[in-house]
Amino acid sequence: MNTRLLFLIAAFIYAAGSHAQEPLLQHIYGRKNLSLDGRWNYIIDPYEMGYYDYRHEPHDQSATGSGGFYDDRKQKDKGELIEYNFDLSPTLKVPGDWNSQSEKLQFYEGSIWLRQKFNADPQAGKRYFLYFGAVNYEAHVYLNGKKLGMHKGGFTPFQFDVTGKLVKGENFVVVKADNTRKQDEIPTVNTDWWNYGGITRDVLLTEVPDSYIADYKVQLAKNNPNKIEGFVQMAGTALSQTVTIFIPEAGITQTVTTDNNGRAAISFPVKKISYWSPENPRLYNVEISTAKDKLTDQIGFRTIETKGQEILLNGKPVFLRGISLHDENPLIPGRLRGQGDMRMMLQWAKEMNCNYVRLAHYPHSEEMIRLADEMGLMVWGEVPVYWTISWLNPDTYNNAEKQLSDLIVRDKNRSSVIVWSIGNETPLSEPRHTFMGKLAAKARSLDDTRLVAAALEVHREGHDVIVNDPLGEKLDLVSFNEYAGWYWSNSTDMLNYKFKIGFNKPVVITEFGADALGGFHADEETRWSEEYQELLYVNQIKMLTAIPALRGMTPWILTDFRSPRRQHPYYQDFWNRKGLISETGKKKKAFFVLKAFYDEMQKKYKSEGK
Repeated sequence: MNTRLLFLIAAFIYAAGSHAQEPLLQHIYGRKNLSLDGRWNYIIDPYEMGYYDYRHEPHDQSATGSGGFYDDRKQKDKGELIEYNFDLSPTLKVPGDWNSQSEKLQFYEGSIWLRQKFNADPQAGKRYFLYFGAVNYEAHVYLNGKKLGMHKGGFTPFQFDVTGKLVKGENFVVVKADNTRKQDEIPTVNTDWWNYGGITRDVLLTEVPDSYIADYKVQLAKNNPNKIEGFVQMAGTALSQTVTIFIPEAGITQTVTTDNNGRAAISFPVKKISYWSPENPRLYNVEISTAKDKLTDQIGFRTIETKGQEILLNGKPVFLRGISLHDENPLIPGRLRGQGDMRMMLQWAKEMNCNYVRLAHYPHSEEMIRLADEMGLMVWGEVPVYWTISWLNPDTYNNAEKQLSDLIVRDKNRSSVIVWSIGNETPLSEPRHTFMGKLAAKARSLDDTRLVAAALEVHREGHDVIVNDPLGEKLDLVSFNEYAGWYWSNSTDMLNYKFKIGFNKPVVITEFGADALGGFHADEETRWSEEYQELLYVNQIKMLTAIPALRGMTPWILTDFRSPRRQHPYYQDFWNRKGLISETGKKKKAFFVLKAFYDEMQKKYKSEGK
């Protein structure tokens, strides 16, 4: 047997064996955690010499499994050759992207190695997991020089079981983060947001008992406000357990016994409960406990459904007064770093009288969703199946499905989430219809209590805007992007366009807008001025409210955000300026146009008893 074949066999065993990721723990922040956030040493590695040898074979798949930067080797004698040194390397803040923390890394795409040291005291009878909220995009993770595994996807959490791999005292974790854009990945090479690389969300070392509550769903049954349904999933050494679900403020105590696979369905009636809504963001303490483990979550209960052209929240028609936003702070460069940043963004949406936000174009953090629960904002959650994906590549589909599944698993107990979105502006073709149809079916198989949607494209024939994407048959909303007045037509001629919509479903406009440089004022015909954007919003509202089935919108976008695609040296300077709030935090004139419309819609729905 030749050496190359042996290498391939070893690589297969390596990929399929002990390096698999563990299923996500539900409610990671409710566990006993050691935070590994802080300053991590980093090494820039554009040629990936810390991962490959000079024959371009991975060090971690060699016979010894050593030789890469993940070994964090120290010089044992003065003659030993080591061409890297984490201790002498600079540091980056984690969570945080590298692009915003070093000027020389602003446009960097490639691999960077990050290392953190920490002390541990592993105990007998406990299980330990190393958890990452997000690493963009491909992460290879090592603990004490040994590979734990690899993860793809820049916005979803992942974890590894490190029980028996920790040592008492000092440990070190090394991450190779690579944000290189590739055609067959999710998202693909072409996007309209900054490709922030690095460990962008929390890193936690989590301790649980040897028999632990791994997952659960506690939500109202599909379209039934009088019944709670879901499940409890145990993991560890003893799968068959007695589990108690206790909701003290609702007077509910239920006990179930998990089967030999650790699973038990839950189903019980509710009599007195205050339903979650933007006007009443009521959250209940839900305690789930066994003899060895106990978790307390804050969960709201509400129903969401469509009937004809109506969206019904808790059985009553609702208009989605929304706005889109990116996971980015316009005031401090980079990804949102914590609850302060996130609360600021959501509070701006509340100031516009929003009851709904579209978290585009990828999963935002769990903390963001929990804040939406608390603050009373309905949420559209989305995966980055964006523009032109490799529709015929099975690995690409599997990646998209995994990201969608991880999003739903993580956020299925969050009352604020009312829509799972499977993509944005994906062009029509038979392979795309198959790909997207499978994603829609997957979302429904994982969660039948929420709406499934996508931001569809439209086309124009004369002055008709045609909405007849066949994917719409598999979705709950007719949701689409249209940029009348900016990418086609102008801010006054747009009023001559009419929409022809081929579905009897609620219409939610997922994007419209115009760029405006904050503080630049001119007449309303001058592009880039606040006045142009203001008139476009006035006329967009006139045009869109003529659609009988209009039941919501999320204009593009809450704040200006950075994008390498936006290169005009004066008006853009690598910023997408469609925000209603500038990069200095100033509200543009169109902000107040949209707020006035939302005030009107709120009064209309209240006066009509909707």
